[in-house]
Amino acid sequence: MKSGYYFYTLSLLTCLASSLPAEDVYNANTDAWKRATPQASNGYAPAKVDCPSARPSIRVASGLSDQETSWLEKRKANTFTPMRELLTRLNITGFDAGKYMDDHRDNTTALPNVAIAFSGGGYRAMTNGAGGLAAFDSRTPNSTNTGQIGGLLQASTYISGLSGGGWLVGSIYTNNFTSVQNILNQGKDGDLWQLGNSILEGPKTGGIQLLSTVQYYENLYDTAISKQDAGFDFNVSLTDYWGRALAFQLVNATEGGPAYTFSSIQDDPDFKNANAPMPILVADERAPGDKLISLNTTVFEFNPWEMGSFDPTLYGFAPVKHIGSNFTGGSLPDNEPCIAGFDNVGFVMGTSSSLFNQIILNLDTVTGVPDIVKNALKGVLNGIGSDNNDIADYTPNPFYHFNNRSNPSAQTKRLTLVDGGEDLQNLPLNPLIQPVRAVDVIFAVDSSGDTLPPLTSAQNWPNGTALVATYERSTNASMQNGTAFPSIPDQNTFVNLGLNNRPTFFGCDASNLTGPAPLIVYLPNSPYVYNSNTSTYQMDYNNTERNAMIQNGYDIVTQGNGTRDSQWPTCVGCAILSRSFNRTGTTVPDVCQQCFKKYCWDGTVNSTTPAPYFPQMILQAVKVTSGVDRFIPNILSVAFAAAVSGFLMI
Repeated sequence: MKSGYYFYTLSLLTCLASSLPAEDVYNANTDAWKRATPQASNGYAPAKVDCPSARPSIRVASGLSDQETSWLEKRKANTFTPMRELLTRLNITGFDAGKYMDDHRDNTTALPNVAIAFSGGGYRAMTNGAGGLAAFDSRTPNSTNTGQIGGLLQASTYISGLSGGGWLVGSIYTNNFTSVQNILNQGKDGDLWQLGNSILEGPKTGGIQLLSTVQYYENLYDTAISKQDAGFDFNVSLTDYWGRALAFQLVNATEGGPAYTFSSIQDDPDFKNANAPMPILVADERAPGDKLISLNTTVFEFNPWEMGSFDPTLYGFAPVKHIGSNFTGGSLPDNEPCIAGFDNVGFVMGTSSSLFNQIILNLDTVTGVPDIVKNALKGVLNGIGSDNNDIADYTPNPFYHFNNRSNPSAQTKRLTLVDGGEDLQNLPLNPLIQPVRAVDVIFAVDSSGDTLPPLTSAQNWPNGTALVATYERSTNASMQNGTAFPSIPDQNTFVNLGLNNRPTFFGCDASNLTGPAPLIVYLPNSPYVYNSNTSTYQMDYNNTERNAMIQNGYDIVTQGNGTRDSQWPTCVGCAILSRSFNRTGTTVPDVCQQCFKKYCWDGTVNSTTPAPYFPQMILQAVKVTSGVDRFIPNILSVAFAAAVSGFLMI
């Protein structure tokens, strides 16, 4: 068996769905390239701006923001047609999906509310997730053919990412909700997702990037220091350097778009008109004095309007466009200016992936790095201590003296955030299970690297740890704050029952839940056409490796375009409709009953130590040109992995 849809990248044909002439793919989605707007007035450095007529303030997290609420009204209307088209195409035998949608058109609360989540895991997670995103996207050629699930993206309300998954979501949205197909259509001459050069080496020259390695590092230094020198007591952390380096690969603009902000997404036409789901990136708080991040930590989200948390510890949100302003007690004093530009998109993506700050510390392996850069990084480390090298510094703290009774950082002017996977919730589910968002189903693409070498199993495959962590947090009365989550078995059960090697539904029986929990469609990384368990710390992929990872991710979420299970697209439709069936009292079609019997976890547990896990290739393997003489030597990658694997598996 093999998959047949093709991405066109110069002479390389990367198969994904069903057969398609290369020239047709090349001509698809060839609109003029667009990207987000550089809204920061002073480049990377935050700057004083005119305050809006209503001065920005911190709101209590007792509901959704006014902006999200009004946007949702448009989004629910805009998801109707793509959802109707998707459900009618998924062939739910004995059920008229079109009539069902039409009958409930005027009652949008009866219709499904869909979300997608992409886990962390470095470039492995970004590329594997990109394949899943391409399969969900009706703009991908042939993704709406038989065996395909294209259109799920257009029918979704929310999309979340964390760490490497955050690079995927952040990059797609920073570049005006572009498609994976559009990025790959650039071929080797493109500027986005060109991962052949390690992030330590800097981007290849040509196109919009003109910097040598030395100039690249000078640019990272100059932009980071401009923040420190802006005159408002901002601190520079290693995340500033890491985020700037990321932007060179993820933002289609000269020098990584130093003036591009996360809040500018709200003004992107596709998003503003609710033609795209709402993106959310996730980070964790490192409270003062904390060394390890636990399940009791505050989970932060970044969306186009706000940053903050529904967690009872903080229970507040700040306007993301104006973080950097000197808020006190939830308001901005009259004598304090409004600041904008702090939410640089690279810095936000870097915050969600700050574990990778340690990459920036390996500059001794790079030839030609200016001493001023090395000394600057040593100065940062001396200021924060080596135990805090994974932090992103948000000074001034927007939540200073806000919710003083429970906010762990209420008494400090410094808010420190870290990689969103450091609490083991490596799938960004927390924002999606908030009751006020009323999500029905979450398609969770898990690229975590949970299994460990050297003898017991192949490394870097998921084993359900991320789901287990979110489930355990949902049972903590002091943190769950009204959120509910389906029961999840232990990691040994995941491996023993094969739940980490195929799609599984959790929470199928809504009547057996403690609250309004969504159905989880778990989509774990598995080897369909490529051994996609690459190291989290592999920092370079040539284009054939990148494309093979993307192809494998496409096959994961489509089960090889239905070749592993021809009924899979129908079962996706049943999962989407499950909670809606409950709300409307609709008899579940027989074919959906079959799907739920096949894919729902039935509560069986086998916690014995599993046999060694070495998954076999499911379809015919693709051939790639392997990378040689990687810029970061393998021994360095292993050393870096050892430095962090003691407290985290991502």
